[in-house]
This record gives sequence, structure tokens and C-alpha cells, in this order.
Amino acid sequence: MITMFSTPKPFVGHVGVIQRNAILSWQRLHPEIEIILVGDDLGAAEVCEELGVRHVPEVERNAHGTKYLASIYDRVHEVARHATLCHVNCDIVLMSDFMRAARVVMGEEERYLMAGRRWDVDLAGGLDFGDAEWERKLARLAHRTDRQRPAQWIDYFVFPRGLYYRKIPAFVVGRPGWDNWLLWYPLSLGVPVVDASAAVVAVHQNHDYGYHPEGEKGVWEGEEARENYRLHAGKFRTLEHATYLLGSNGGLRPNYRRWVARARGKFYDAWIRGLTATQPLRYRLGLRRRRPDAE
Repeated sequence: MITMFSTPKPFVGHVGVIQRNAILSWQRLHPEIEIILVGDDLGAAEVCEELGVRHVPEVERNAHGTKYLASIYDRVHEVARHATLCHVNCDIVLMSDFMRAARVVMGEEERYLMAGRRWDVDLAGGLDFGDAEWERKLARLAHRTDRQRPAQWIDYFVFPRGLYYRKIPAFVVGRPGWDNWLLWYPLSLGVPVVDASAAVVAVHQNHDYGYHPEGEKGVWEGEEARENYRLHAGKFRTLEHATYLLGSNGGLRPNYRRWVARARGKFYDAWIRGLTATQPLRYRLGLRRRRPDAE
């Protein structure tokens, strides 16, 4: 079975609502699912107690108070009850198709990473989990909205415990790039990466960037973002580089297009290095880096 883990933002306002939606959806995946929330953010202890979720308040933070990814991963590795871990962002609703996909991958490979693209939707309030049709309705809303993010946006990661233990650089969460490094690392070891985007409707509940003092610009272009870019320079992969594709019918097949992605990746690595070198100047001049989702 799987230990799900995440690190929340403060449980305040709309963000608090969508985080509760996400956690409640994970609890419905399987009776033996373990859920761990890492961090002492406002309301986290109370929500964990209310929902019967395991709480690990201790986490290392940088000078700005932002959490280090490695601290989250290493701590969960040490306390998790299950041998399979799943890091999922705390605004992502998962449904039964996620468990079906995970079972396929876990049954095929001993070492692996399963990840997938998300679908963005607007949800103003709490999901009605008492409605037997809630999954069907939410999946239909996602497909009708038709905003599945591109291959560089990854919001869940399923892997065997130990894969990343004490291996992650000093990335901070809530800033770009660490998810792409998480794809690069297993691929660099020859560990298969499975793209489950076609099999799993992972629903991202849209929210604002009020958690950063400079809003969206600060998240993508601030000092912490620049450091994350520096750390993943030359070590950036997307789901286009996945070893296998998991189809909606549950079948695994080789991803032959990854060879094309590798060729493009060499150019992209050079581009990222250029962006990293010039970003402090562009930031001071007020020039915006082109966001990956603008492609």
C-alpha cells in the first residue's frame, strides 16, 4: 500500500477549502492509505487531528521561511508505514483511476517513478463526497474545462521508499524546477519513469499566489526561484522523457518519443543555463521570464 505525503499552505480561506478537498479525496483511495502532512503551517495540526491524518510538524526552512524539499522527503522516508510513497501537492484531488494506475506500475517494476500531468479547474467550495457520482462529475468538469497542463508540470510522484533519500539538493517548495529534477534523477540512474497522464485525471484546484509577498511574479522570478533554477540547470526533465506511457486502458508501452525529447533537452538545458545567468539582471529591469505554460 501507499503512504501519501504533502506539505500544506496555511488552512485559510479558499486555500484551506481546496486543501481539505484534496486530503479527503486521498482518504477515499483505499482503507489502508497512510497520509502524512509535513509542516507546522497555520491550521495543519487541527486539520490533521480532525481528519485522522498523521502530522509531522518539523521541517527545515530557509531564511525566508520556505520549506526545503529534501527535509520533507527525508523525514517521510524515516517515518512512513508503507514501502511505496506518493508525494502529491496539497491542492490535487485524486480519484480511483490513480489507484488503478499505481497498482499496474507497482506490479511491473521494482524501481520506478510514476508521475503525471494535472488538469486545472475552478472549484469555489467543498466537494460533496457523499454524492456517489462525485468522481464522474469532477472528471467530466476537468475534461470539459480542457486545461491539462504541459509535460513540465508534475504534481504527483509515486516511487519506492529510498529512491530519493538524502539525494535531493537544496530546492525549496512552492517555487519552480524541483519537480523536473525529480524526473531527471531516476532517469540518470536508469530507473524507469512512467507517464500516467493518460490514465489518471489529477485535478488541480486553481488558486491565487497570495502566499508570496510578491505574488505570481515572486513565485516564478524571485530570489528563491532563481536558486531553484540554478540547482536544476542541466538536470531538467519533463514527462516527454518518460521511459513508458500508461494508457487509459491500463497498458504500459515504451515512449519512443523520448529520443526526440532528449535532443530538444540538450537545447533546453543550454537555454536554462542562459536564463539562470541573466535572470538577476532581467529581474531588476522588470523583464519577465517566459513561463513554461506559455509554450
